Amino acid sequence: MEPVTNSTPAAENTGSIKAQGMPAKVEGFGRYLDEILGKVNKLETRVNEIEQFYSGTNDTQLNTPKHGSVIKDRVKERHVSSIEKQQQDASHREAAASKRMQELMRHFENILCHITQHEWAHPFMHPVDVEGLGLHDYNEIIEKPMDFSTIKNKMDGNEYNNVREIYADVRLVFKNAMKYNDERNDVHVMADTLLKKLEEKWLQLLPKVAEEEKRQEEEEAKAQIDLKLSQEVVHANMARELSHELFEVDMQLEKLRQTIVQQCSKMSTEEKKKLGTAIPRLSPEDLSEALEIVAENNPGFLPTAQEVDLDIDAQSEITLWRLKVFVQNKLRQSGKSSEGVDGNNINDHTTKSNSKRKGDNVNSVSKNAMKRSRKATPNS
Repeated sequence: MEPVTNSTPAAENTGSIKAQGMPAKVEGFGRYLDEILGKVNKLETRVNEIEQFYSGTNDTQLNTPKHGSVIKDRVKERHVSSIEKQQQDASHREAAASKRMQELMRHFENILCHITQHEWAHPFMHPVDVEGLGLHDYNEIIEKPMDFSTIKNKMDGNEYNNVREIYADVRLVFKNAMKYNDERNDVHVMADTLLKKLEEKWLQLLPKVAEEEKRQEEEEAKAQIDLKLSQEVVHANMARELSHELFEVDMQLEKLRQTIVQQCSKMSTEEKKKLGTAIPRLSPEDLSEALEIVAENNPGFLPTAQEVDLDIDAQSEITLWRLKVFVQNKLRQSGKSSEGVDGNNINDHTTKSNSKRKGDNVNSVSKNAMKRSRKATPNS
């Protein structure tokens, strides 16, 4: 998002606005307000991203390091160096782990060579010739056939990710033979003998395998913690930036409010009278909202009291104009006539303000006190 500036176009162009009249003022303020709202919408999107991160929603959960990190595009764009370092560390860690695992695989390959060179290994060197031997039920009994030549081809093709996978396939060769052949069968006896030799050698290698697996698990856990901490730093920085930008937006809105107050001409006595007459025509809900508007700029005013006194003449200009716009909109929405607070009053109020009414009508307007019971209807 572009930096939030402190300039207030509506205030800087006050001279030209005055020359163009009230419609130009409204248009100028409206454009500037639209700009601020656009910034607020962008800030809201970023606030939601940060809230999602700290609430632990699915789209900000961490994957394992080997699958990369789940960091939003905006964070990646703004903190490329940090992300690249995380990726480089993960790459180096994976390369070192792969090298250590390859070493373990070479150890196991020596065990496999020792097994395959045994005089009883020949029945297991190649896939079982099911058709040639007439073993019509073989595929029904053996779910996953395996032999040493298949294992070697998989090793040459780098199809094994770790040494346990190779061990499982070698073990499967002997288990299949023992499963299909009777205990008194020579093939069963050969397989059983070689399996015991395999298990003996495997137990010697297993401590190193377990040590490596534990090391990888610890490194991955540490990588997740480091990545989480890195994300928290990124989002904490974003939160600080957002806090500053939100403060700047608040300042802009306050400047705009002050400018509008300065630009607002005083409401005429006649307009005040019409506004005071229109307010009681609001629905109870809308009347409560109108009183809340009054309370915003009048700390001593109690809008929720059982009986409320509203002195129109005692209100600030900004409160009066806000009330006028609010009453106009609500009366239109309810289908009631807004005549008296609507029409061209907004443009001809300067002329009307010059005609000061005397007598009882003026006195009643200047002292217009609207008393309403919390249970009363607007027309009561």
